[in-house]
Amino acid sequence: MTDPGAVLAVPAGAALILLAVIDVFVTLFFHAERPALSRVLIRGIWSFCRRLPPPGLLTLAGPVSFLVVVTDWALLLGVGWALVYWPWMPGDFTHATPGDRAGGFIDSLYFSLVTLATLGYGDIAPAAGWLRVLAPLQSLLGLGLLTASVSWLLSIFPVLSRRRALAYEIRLLEAARGEHPSPLPAAVYADLTSRLIASERDLVTFPVTYYFRDDDHRFALAGAIGRLLTLAEEAREQCVSPEVRFHGELLLRAIDDFAASIAERFQLPNGGRAREVLDAYARDHRLDAS
Repeated sequence: MTDPGAVLAVPAGAALILLAVIDVFVTLFFHAERPALSRVLIRGIWSFCRRLPPPGLLTLAGPVSFLVVVTDWALLLGVGWALVYWPWMPGDFTHATPGDRAGGFIDSLYFSLVTLATLGYGDIAPAAGWLRVLAPLQSLLGLGLLTASVSWLLSIFPVLSRRRALAYEIRLLEAARGEHPSPLPAAVYADLTSRLIASERDLVTFPVTYYFRDDDHRFALAGAIGRLLTLAEEAREQCVSPEVRFHGELLLRAIDDFAASIAERFQLPNGGRAREVLDAYARDHRLDAS
């Protein structure tokens, strides 16, 4: 141990590692709204992009948020493990080049990042027995982080696809109603209800998908769901068929639940009426809900 004062870095490093592991766990596996560093970062990026004049830049908020969160996890783990290794660098490590034993935090950070990325260059390797056990554990964490990040990314695309398909169908139904203003079949309202419930569950399970804005208004649920509310109200109030009125009422309840869910999770104004929340949802995405 070259610097006794550097031992203070060990608890700091352990705290960073623990913070990263907890944040990954909460982000990927906890559906309840809980404080998490990743959610603070995502919301901050969204708020920043909303202040920029071109609305199209808001489309970058979701992808950029994903990259920032994954990078943040990697940095927390990389720096955390570097702080743990630092007090024992270079004395308890072997170097491929005998004269290159300067040690210090830079070497610790280099070894930590190489180990986290499972690259295994071998130019610096742990010599002490307990360090030889610790380094593979870091590699396992790095492999787990890579797997979790890829799985998270691949899970986002089906969610966006389902949401866009629902928005497009709402637009098509609205256009068809304009040409043929006859009541929709009850099965249509039932299908819309189940798909809206699925979209609400998607937002609960993958909150980051809320921040993926669609430039094409045909596929933007934030701009189409107000029209869905209008269709449901017409089914309940104007249709003579009891079956259609029943399914219209179910759809209205699903919309109310959707509005309450997004208002709570994404800090939207909630005056107690679904229409107000849906309008706020559209404004948050800089879209027209009318």
